[in-house]
Amino acid sequence: MNISPRQTKIIAMVGEHGSMTIESLAEHFGVTPQTIRRDVNALCRANQLRRSHGGVERISAGINLPYDTRRLARPEAKRKIGTLVASLIPNRASLMFSIGTTPELVAAALSDHDDLTVVTNNLNVAMALSGNASNRIFLPGGMVRLPDRDFLGHDVEEMFSGYRADFGIYGVAGIEPDGVLVDFDQSEAMAREAIRTSCRKSILVADRTKFCRPAPAQRGRLGDVDLLVLDGPPEGELATLIESEGVEVLYPEAKAPLARY
Repeated sequence: MNISPRQTKIIAMVGEHGSMTIESLAEHFGVTPQTIRRDVNALCRANQLRRSHGGVERISAGINLPYDTRRLARPEAKRKIGTLVASLIPNRASLMFSIGTTPELVAAALSDHDDLTVVTNNLNVAMALSGNASNRIFLPGGMVRLPDRDFLGHDVEEMFSGYRADFGIYGVAGIEPDGVLVDFDQSEAMAREAIRTSCRKSILVADRTKFCRPAPAQRGRLGDVDLLVLDGPPEGELATLIESEGVEVLYPEAKAPLARY
């Protein structure tokens, strides 16, 4: 199926909220409910979404959305995270980057940094940092996973384990209420853990919708992370979890000085 720009945004919005009504989607896009119903019916036939009473919902909590669709989900929140993390990174640093849309925006925010050494399995990160000729970028071999534009597998884990970086910057599919980190594939979780154990300071980047978001593959927990960077202040159960895990947390509105590490 050829998915239109509006349909792609519908997938992203439903993925972010879990479910939406036909009326709210029609109001958001400024079109008739009949137009949205046609879009939704096409997306449901393509197994992108599932109809619910009066609206539409995610097809499964255990299935990830396409990469380009995830790029459209909470872009401003991810840009805030990227800008904040970039403010902590000095020139001439060595970094490891995981797959994911938020690490990609961290890389984009580092475009004005010089002389970076970057080890990544994320082609989007590599391209974001390739415009500066002073950078050195290391990628694994093997087949590119499309449409995500990344590498996974044993060679990726070996690559990360063969380097020692100043910073490891990685995302995660979800954070369980008990602090366990989860992803949609065990190979993604293992690559993430290889980054964490091969860097001097691990930085988990996550917008707040990742909390209590389920995914099937578990590895590591929030308390293993050196620094958690969010898009805004943690509240309620999220704040309680962060405190119980003993992890340092930063967010754009934080009043603490953001000196570079």
